[in-house]
Amino acid sequence: MFLLPMYLALCHAAKAVPSGARREGMIRYFTSVQNPDGSLGLHAEDRQGSMFTTALGYVGLRILGLAPDDERLTRMRQWIGRNGAPLTAASWGKFTLCLLGLYDWRGIHPVLPELWLLPSEAPFHPSRLWCHARQVYLPMAWLYGTAATVTEDALIRELRAELYGGAWSSIRWEDHRDSVAGADAYRPPRRALGLANRAMGLIQRVGVPAARHKALAAVFEHILYEDRVTSFIDIGPVNKVLNAFVHHFESPGGENFRRAFAACELYLWEGHDGIKMQGYNNSRLWDTAFATQAILATPYGDQHAPMLEKAYRYLRENQILEDVPEAKRHFRHPSRGGWPFSNRAHGWPITDCTSEGLKCALALAGRFSPAIPEELLRDSVRLILSWQNEDGGWATYEKQRGGAWLEALNPSQVFGDIMVDYSYVECTSACLQALVQARSRFGWDLAEGVDLAVSAGSQFLRQKQRPDGSFEGSWGVCFTYGTWFGVSGLLAAGASHGDRAITRACDFLLSKQRPDGGWGEDGASCRERRWVEAPEALVAQTSWALSTLVRARHPSAEPQQRAAELLMARQESDGSWKREPLVGVFNRTCLINYDNYRHYFPIWALAEYSNSSLLNPR
Repeated sequence: MFLLPMYLALCHAAKAVPSGARREGMIRYFTSVQNPDGSLGLHAEDRQGSMFTTALGYVGLRILGLAPDDERLTRMRQWIGRNGAPLTAASWGKFTLCLLGLYDWRGIHPVLPELWLLPSEAPFHPSRLWCHARQVYLPMAWLYGTAATVTEDALIRELRAELYGGAWSSIRWEDHRDSVAGADAYRPPRRALGLANRAMGLIQRVGVPAARHKALAAVFEHILYEDRVTSFIDIGPVNKVLNAFVHHFESPGGENFRRAFAACELYLWEGHDGIKMQGYNNSRLWDTAFATQAILATPYGDQHAPMLEKAYRYLRENQILEDVPEAKRHFRHPSRGGWPFSNRAHGWPITDCTSEGLKCALALAGRFSPAIPEELLRDSVRLILSWQNEDGGWATYEKQRGGAWLEALNPSQVFGDIMVDYSYVECTSACLQALVQARSRFGWDLAEGVDLAVSAGSQFLRQKQRPDGSFEGSWGVCFTYGTWFGVSGLLAAGASHGDRAITRACDFLLSKQRPDGGWGEDGASCRERRWVEAPEALVAQTSWALSTLVRARHPSAEPQQRAAELLMARQESDGSWKREPLVGVFNRTCLINYDNYRHYFPIWALAEYSNSSLLNPR
């Protein structure tokens, strides 16, 4: 819920506020997700208000032209007043407000551009961060280092009075650097972060103009590099908006700003509930790969060959063909042979997206032309192997570059595990599945490296299994998702169906099956890192659980039959499944709407069940 308000802040700075149907669609979205108490949550289904998103949402609606006496804004403003005003917003909220002159730069801890001048070997160098964090704090460093703020106007003056109850001129900003509302304090500052902030505060006060000038130039060069190698799409919407802010302040109305601002359009989406901003430019590769595998699991692939041919063409046209230039200097991992989450223009390949893309490319090989060249498929295998971490697992975009201790310096307050690109169950499983399939295709010349990687990856998954038999998911809700990947990865790596790890995982799932045959896991499971039962069964989670039991060849037929019957009963007359609560997540606290999950995962699970030995005994 912070994405669209950040974009609207940029629109205000650029004097390009949406109008007409777009404006109405955005207002409709804010209205649809506003809680009864007036607040906005961190994500669209969060019923606990967040000062971070409520304060920014209020500003966004005022930018869109709603009057302060509008009933929606009145309730929002009352909630803000009861909960400490934007003085208690999480750090990203305060930072965005600084850009608009609605919070004072003295009220946030330094985001020093000088850190980018450290030797890259230094443990605190930003290159050691997870790439999403790195690319967000990169423009933040430039904007902080220049104290960038839009020109004050009548709306800004009105908002100061509305947000702070008339107390703007008397606020001691330095006293509120660590003020945070309870709802925004998922990761409150730790002692290590406090020490780091004091050290950076000292550096900021002493100040060396020559060093600041050099640091700003270096940071800007990295920002422009990110823009250019991603077609100005950037890795995600937060650094997309912040990079555009940098170009606005660096060269107002210039070519870089025009391209950066125009690329924001790629993140806007008109949904059933209004116009919103997506967490990525799109999810096309991810959805195409899963949908393709679901179709191939059914007996009907040949009947829908034109659809599969188009899917194969998308895979072919969006595989990354070359490494980015000067990759090492800009802290980029090799890219050739990889697949992104969205499309080639985005330019950031991901471990599991590459693996799912490779699985589909191998499954469809020889069926359509022109074919993906075999050498590019081999490049994909080599890239997956190059990503493996020392712990045997795979992270998201890169190998893990920094120690887990860096998480103690997490300054976001509202997100978990953003500082380091850790190894994940889901990414590891996808990579193992792809490598095993590639080994069958390419034979001896890749087999040795693949065998070693698979063995280490299998051990990683075994170490990640929890005492209750489950696997925790990090990118989906939560234990149904993680356990589906964990079991699938172990089986691909050679575990027998009677392996203790497999049977324990199945026992866990069966212990959570509901009387109606389904599984329902609340998004709070991700935040609390324990199973939290949802009010009802959900089709995506039921599909993951059923698929896990089928793949494990669990001998109990009745639980699987009941799960399949629930999925069939939930299907609509047009073949679809209705919208249900969100089942995607990032960084433990923000749920994501993967709308297509409700379509292809039930098809996939039902296809596997219909082909299982329980229904087709030999």
